[in-house]
Amino acid sequence: MSASDHGRVQGSGSTHTVGVIGWPVAHSLSPAIHNAAFQDLGMPWTYVPLPVEPGRLPAALDGLIALGFAGANVTMPHKTEAAELCDVRSEDVTRLWAANTLVVVGGELHGHNTDAPGFDRFLRRDAGFDPSGRTALLFGAGGAARAVALALATGGLDTLVVALRDPARDAGLRQALDGLPTAIRTVGVADAPDVSADLVVNATPLGLHGERLPVPVLGPGRLVVDLLYHPTVTPLLADARAAGATAFGGLGLLLHQGALSFELWTGSPAPLEVMSAAALGALADRG
Repeated sequence: MSASDHGRVQGSGSTHTVGVIGWPVAHSLSPAIHNAAFQDLGMPWTYVPLPVEPGRLPAALDGLIALGFAGANVTMPHKTEAAELCDVRSEDVTRLWAANTLVVVGGELHGHNTDAPGFDRFLRRDAGFDPSGRTALLFGAGGAARAVALALATGGLDTLVVALRDPARDAGLRQALDGLPTAIRTVGVADAPDVSADLVVNATPLGLHGERLPVPVLGPGRLVVDLLYHPTVTPLLADARAAGATAFGGLGLLLHQGALSFELWTGSPAPLEVMSAAALGALADRG
């Protein structure tokens, strides 16, 4: 039985539960997004926050199965440990060594990572960008950056330039792309303005408090993505739009990776417009 088939069987006749495991999780938009989707489709499912302290994930995952959950999302700081504890891992989980979606199948935990395919969906469907043969400048090498890099490399990116404060800290990102043909070059953040790129992605927290990234000259024909989704307009996005570049915040990735999780659990297409409206509403409530 596939994960999606399991979700359909489990979801019939009674309410079944999924949620988000993290520490903390009170800030997560996922409950609002998924519950709006379940309500819109008339599905007997519910999505709850699951705060789990560091060090208690093994017990929490045992409880997930014992309590009859259909699965869960996993967020910081548990993604790496969740990958270790899965009974079955997708290829993306193995490459990234991070699981952000768990599906309970016959008492086992099947681990998936929807960040990489979610970023690919966002690029193609929302931004209209095909990475094949292109060059990208990526700020950061953490978990989000590795997922972005994997999406771009599997999409045929020619060259990935990674800008880091310490260029020696790119081992995890290179490992995630091992065997893929994309050329990887690492530069210091101060050298980023000298990079010529079709796509610029910020996968760092810089911009959250008004910081500006040293980016190349931007203009029409360039795509800029800041994975931050709050504030909705970061300094990078404002600068990019002022220069005539196309610019997107991180909400698109959040929605598409969430939609892929939804589909893994339920076997049904996710109502993206409903999920987007719920996310925007929740962000507006935060001010």
